[in-house]
Amino acid sequence: MATVSLTLNEIFDLAKKTLLANGCDDETASILADLIMKAERDGSLSHGLFRLPAYVTGLKSGKINGKARPEIKKISSSVIKVLGNNCLAPMVLNKSIPELVNAAKANGVAVLAITNSHHMAAMWPETETIAEQGLVAFACTSYKPAVAPAGAIKALFGTNPISFAWPRKGKTPVVYDMATASMAMGEVQVAKREGYKVPLGTGLSKDGKETTDPGEIADGGVLLPFGGYKGSAIAMMVELLAGSLVGDNFSYETAAQDNNDGGPPSGGEFILAISPDKLSENDWDKHSNEFFDKMKSMHGVRLPGERRHKNRLDKGPRNINEELVNKIKSLS
Repeated sequence: MATVSLTLNEIFDLAKKTLLANGCDDETASILADLIMKAERDGSLSHGLFRLPAYVTGLKSGKINGKARPEIKKISSSVIKVLGNNCLAPMVLNKSIPELVNAAKANGVAVLAITNSHHMAAMWPETETIAEQGLVAFACTSYKPAVAPAGAIKALFGTNPISFAWPRKGKTPVVYDMATASMAMGEVQVAKREGYKVPLGTGLSKDGKETTDPGEIADGGVLLPFGGYKGSAIAMMVELLAGSLVGDNFSYETAAQDNNDGGPPSGGEFILAISPDKLSENDWDKHSNEFFDKMKSMHGVRLPGERRHKNRLDKGPRNINEELVNKIKSLS
């Protein structure tokens, strides 16, 4: 695989220039370009520059409004509703997470219900941002059908990621971000591009056969939930929380309304923030760190998010797929 070396600033500039050339205003382009750069910095390659062409497709078709702003409604002291107005989700999150943080700190718990925004980024940025403010965070969102419920061979669920973050005073939060599918579709697509096989159990071909070929899964096949019925139940939970509960669509309804331009569809997101300072009656930070130390004392164990945080310390250039870079340059 041929690569080109780009500094973090060059990654940001490339993404921002491309977004500005395709209908984003300066603030939206800056927010999304920063997110893309951070994904590349932290090693989340399936959510970095790899996603940029799809964002551009949605902007070009008019499905995504790169100049819109979300409308924030405070339903109660601890319930915040956000109308996305066809914004890119990073813009929605940039404007609404501070409101969620303030509400959770004041009330002990708060919920953010987002509708009609276009989410295709990783989810750890929002939960980590909340945890950096001393709050426990949980987030989930659905997508268009790509995952078969346990026992089925046809897609009904999205990849339906969930993200959880736990705050640690003076330390980086413990954060995980995972698809409820056996593998995120973006990772399958990266494997296809790079010529890698995927583990058996990742998905089925269009004929309903198990396969290790990522191309057979990505092109007309279907992903499987992780852990069989257990992952399938969690994927169902995400459909309910990020769909019916917040007032948005289930994945199959999203697909029916999408224009299929390849860009991220419109959908909902559910985010919960909890204040351990208000809930816990002991030194929750000391207590939880004792637990984390116990985990790390076991051979082969690392805390969720540690590898990403370690990658973050490297401020040097990143090697980016040359074909992808050339494709992005052609878009601007």
